[in-house]
Amino acid sequence: MSNTVPPDNSNAAPLLPILDQPSSRRTALKVAGAALGLAAFGKAVSPLMVIPENVSVDEFLQQHYKELSDDDKAKVFARLESETKEHYGADVTISDPQAIPGVKFGYAINLSKCNGNGACMEACNKENNHHRGVDQSYIRVLEMSKGSLDMEHGSTTYDHTVPQDDKFYMPVQCQQCDNPPCVTVCPVEATWKEDDGIVVVDYNWCIGCRYCEAACPYHARRFNWEQPEIPAEDVNPVQAYLSNRIRPQGTMEKCHYCLHRTREGRAPACLEACPTGARVFGDMNDPDSDINYVLKNKRVFVLKEELGTQPSFFYFFD
Repeated sequence: MSNTVPPDNSNAAPLLPILDQPSSRRTALKVAGAALGLAAFGKAVSPLMVIPENVSVDEFLQQHYKELSDDDKAKVFARLESETKEHYGADVTISDPQAIPGVKFGYAINLSKCNGNGACMEACNKENNHHRGVDQSYIRVLEMSKGSLDMEHGSTTYDHTVPQDDKFYMPVQCQQCDNPPCVTVCPVEATWKEDDGIVVVDYNWCIGCRYCEAACPYHARRFNWEQPEIPAEDVNPVQAYLSNRIRPQGTMEKCHYCLHRTREGRAPACLEACPTGARVFGDMNDPDSDINYVLKNKRVFVLKEELGTQPSFFYFFD
């Protein structure tokens, strides 16, 4: 056994500045960015986060969404629209629809009607400006053996004709939990739950640590491994800051109930695309809504109820 004494590194300069009480991500980034330089610090925080050479410090250190004034938002949205035009050749409009007071969104799927056709996944890709090089859909349609409700035993790799007689099909996406573990673990508060029940992400505040991905028991978070590539003619021009704007490489994303649509009174894209009528969406606080009818009249269940995440996403059979 070696008796070598390890070197005393107590006086060595740290690789990154140490903050006694880092009051915010912005404070931490200012100090670290000044010490390492912007590009070097970007690589230190997240090796996959692309920091353009000509990016300004103000852009990189943009405030958290909740701290942005209306004027700040207008400037940020204009910059993002310009960047989208430059990179993708597409004219887009980025908005900021707010939660509707008194509304609490809920979703339900009739598993007796879903036949695994995958139209919802395709619609999700198109609506939300996903990278076309990989399947980044927020929805996974699981092929399940009849008699089991354990999503961990479902398959997403089936390539045969559907439906199969001995199977049923269970779409899984963000469950918009009332007790979301993804929110709790985020070290920079880049994700949070809004008043209408939608869990959102500030993509410009996300540092790409992927803690939320690990914490989600429904495997509903997606990581942008590459800079999304989308043909100009395929870019959805109707975008919102907290939903379907094109996300940068090295950040997390997830289903947001198409808030750029639903907060304007429209249905989610996946519901509109479903050819079997398996999807039900609406305001759970509205006694006359379709989702309220399902909750009152159907025997609904939620996934992994034992975890106490309290999903706002429900399933039922006829």
